[in-house]
Amino acid sequence: MNSQVLDRRSTYISIGIIGTMFFVFGFISWVNAILIPYFKIACELTNFQSYLVAFAFYISYLVMSLPSSYLLKRVGYKRGITIGFWIMAVGALLFVPAAYGRTYLIFLLGLFTLGSGLAVLQTVANLYITMIGEKERAAQRISIMGICNKGAGILAPLAFSWAILRPSDNELFKQIPLMDEVTRAQTLDELILRVVVPYIVVASVLFLIGLFVKYSPLPEIESEEDDKANESKSGVFQFPNLVLGAVAIFLHVGTQVIAIDTIINYAGSMGLSLLEAKALPSYVLTATICGYLLGITLIPALISQKRMLQICSLVGLTLSLLVCLVTYQVDWLGHHLDISIWFLAMIGVPNALIWAGIWPLALDGLGKYAKQGSALLIMGLCGNAVLPMIYGLVADSHDVKTAYWVLVPCFLYIVFYAFIGHRFKSWKKLT
Repeated sequence: MNSQVLDRRSTYISIGIIGTMFFVFGFISWVNAILIPYFKIACELTNFQSYLVAFAFYISYLVMSLPSSYLLKRVGYKRGITIGFWIMAVGALLFVPAAYGRTYLIFLLGLFTLGSGLAVLQTVANLYITMIGEKERAAQRISIMGICNKGAGILAPLAFSWAILRPSDNELFKQIPLMDEVTRAQTLDELILRVVVPYIVVASVLFLIGLFVKYSPLPEIESEEDDKANESKSGVFQFPNLVLGAVAIFLHVGTQVIAIDTIINYAGSMGLSLLEAKALPSYVLTATICGYLLGITLIPALISQKRMLQICSLVGLTLSLLVCLVTYQVDWLGHHLDISIWFLAMIGVPNALIWAGIWPLALDGLGKYAKQGSALLIMGLCGNAVLPMIYGLVADSHDVKTAYWVLVPCFLYIVFYAFIGHRFKSWKKLT
C-alpha cells in the first residue's frame, strides 16, 4: 500500500471514514462492559457464564479474520466495509428474538455475528491507517483512531445504561433473589426486554452507515509492494516479527478488555451497586484517551514509537502488579474504594500506546503479505475472548482481586516483544 496513491483530499476523506469506523468499533465493543453485569442479573449467570459475552463477541475475530482477508481480496475494501456493517446490523437484530425468549444462547449468537462484521472492518481499518502515510507516524495515526474508538467507548456504557437502567433498579436487583419463582421470571423477562429498542436503533444505524460507505468517495487502494526481498517467503508465518506480534496483540487486548469489562464487578465486590459503578468503564477509557493524546503529542517528535512501546509495556506491568499487591482504602471521585481499582483504571494509559506500537513493528517488512499479516494480527483480538474467561474462572474459584494476576504474565510477554521479539526477522535466528 503506497501513500502516494492518494492525493490530499482522498487521504482526508479516507481518514474521516476510517475514523467513523473506529467510533463504531468502540461503541459496539465497549457496551459489553454494561452487558456483562446486566446479563449476569437478568439471565442469572455465574461470573464465568457472564464473561461468555466477551468470549462470543471476540472469538469471532479468530474464526473470521482470515476469511475476511479473502473476502476483501475478492470484493475490494469499499464493498467489504459495506458488507461488514451489514453483517453487524444482522447481529444487532438477533437481540430482538433473544430478548423475547430470554435465551442467552441467541444473545451469544448475536454477539458473535456482531464480532464477525467487526472482523471484516478491523482487517481493513487497521491495515489502512497503518500503511496510508509515513511509517514513523503510524503510531500517531493509530492514536488518533484510538481517540475515536475510546471516545465512543466512554459514551457507550453511559448511553446504554441510560437506555436500560432505571433509578429504582438498585432496590429491584436486591429483591430479585427473594421473589417467588413466577414473580422472578416475570421480572427478569421485563428486564431483558429493555435491550430490544436500543439494539433495533443500533441495527438501523449500522445499516445506514454501510449504505453511506457504499456510495461514498472512499477510494480503493491496492498494495504496490510486491518486493523481491520477500520472493522466498511462502506465507505470513515465515515472519517471526509478525507471529510474535500477533501473540502480543492477543495478550494486550486481553488485558485491555479485562480492565474495562471487569471493573464494575470488581467495584461490586467492594459494595458498589451497578448503578453506582456504571461510569467506571468510562474512567478506564478516559485514561486510554489520555494515553492516545500523549502519543499524538510525543510521537515521533520527541520519542520513537518503538521506545514508547517499551516504556508503556513496563508501566503496564508495574500497574498490574500494584492491582494485585496493594490494598488501601481511598476516597476519590466520590467513591470510597480500594486503591487497586484506580490502578486498574490507570492501565488504560499505557494500553493506549501498546496497540499503536505493536502494529508497525509487526507489519515491518511484510510487503505483499501485508493484508494477510493484518488479518493475522486481527485474529489476535480473540484474546479479548479467552483472557476474560480465564479471569472469570479464577474469580469464581478464588476471588475477583486474585484473578487480576492473569494480567502479569501478559505484560511480561509484551515487555519481551517490545525489547527483543520484534527484532526477529527469520526463524533461523531463533534456533
